[in-house]
Amino acid sequence: MRRISHPLMLCAAALCSLATPCLASPTTDTLQVRIAYLGYTPATGPVLSNVIPEPADTGLRGAELAIIDSNSTGRFLKHSYQLDVAERGDNDSLLAAARELHAQGLRLFVVNAPTATLRQLSQALPDSLLLNAGSADDSLRHSQCLNNVLHTLPSRTMLADALAQFLAVRKWTRWLLVTGSTEDDIAYAAALKRSAKRFGHKIVAEKPWSFDNDQRRSAQAEMPLFTQTAEYDVVLVADERGDFGEYLPYNTWYPRPVAGTQGLIPTAWHKTVETFGAAQLQKRFEAHAQRWMNDRDFAAWMAVRSIAAAVTKLRQNDAQAIRTLALSEQLPLDGFKGRKLSFRPWNGELRQPIPLVQPRALVSTSPQDGFLHPNNEMDSLGYDRPEVSCDLAGNSN
Repeated sequence: MRRISHPLMLCAAALCSLATPCLASPTTDTLQVRIAYLGYTPATGPVLSNVIPEPADTGLRGAELAIIDSNSTGRFLKHSYQLDVAERGDNDSLLAAARELHAQGLRLFVVNAPTATLRQLSQALPDSLLLNAGSADDSLRHSQCLNNVLHTLPSRTMLADALAQFLAVRKWTRWLLVTGSTEDDIAYAAALKRSAKRFGHKIVAEKPWSFDNDQRRSAQAEMPLFTQTAEYDVVLVADERGDFGEYLPYNTWYPRPVAGTQGLIPTAWHKTVETFGAAQLQKRFEAHAQRWMNDRDFAAWMAVRSIAAAVTKLRQNDAQAIRTLALSEQLPLDGFKGRKLSFRPWNGELRQPIPLVQPRALVSTSPQDGFLHPNNEMDSLGYDRPEVSCDLAGNSN
């Protein structure tokens, strides 16, 4: 396990070796805030396309930058933030590492892991606060909410609603839905179907992708025939792993746009997001990680910054106090998205606008103008209070 602190601390330590006394040394009344980053990415197997792989340090670099940002302001308040990193290639090892950190006194965890692992961590660390920066699973926000988990990564339903709102504005209401064969693909497709019904779209046809051949050689020949059906306005694709979706644009039977996991993509964050101070965050991240910031990086950054914002307001680092404050909606957060963000008290999901992007440009941001809500327009994305069976704010245990 690694520990990460702010570079200024390292500089101060070096100066102390050259000058005596060292007036900049931490005092005993400095509030020490230790946060653990738990990372687990299971093997996904080979993909059938030449899709660009996701960076191996996805998520971690966002958490690291957030520690730096938090220490930049925290030093004036005598708050010191430290990141303890545990990344493992198997589920049991990550659970063991989490328990070891818990035994050291850590109660604040940023988790970038699949749904099953997150559930196990939640059960193993009942007195801790876990911030989910890796699972978009809808059940965690709808019917199987975990009492000690908040979510900074948008759910599939939030993403699908963001896309469906934009397509409604453009009046692209007839959909061809193409779905991959993995559990994640089927879950993404289910979110799209829900959004289609919610915003008045019609799925004219649904086609499962069951081919196992290399599309680099046959996409031009096979995709037009595969997408031949009743006329549609747009092709919606559910291919989270990237087996085939990259070959749908410009290869459809009708000359139509592609959206979903490929083409026009709803996502928490993207390189092309630049307004409301986002350009400065992008530059800081690129200088730190030597690459672009993605949605998992942003979710991990947002998780650490949420903890830091709560610590600043509470002047303490108690996990249960932070949870209570977050779910009270009295913790407005700045995510460089033009609106104050907050956690939904019923399922712990972070309210946030969703950018809609193509690979090199920002196309739009949802919620779209005209989609209103009696309390908060951002609650038009994802599961609203009447739709869920859990109430985290009403359950403090």
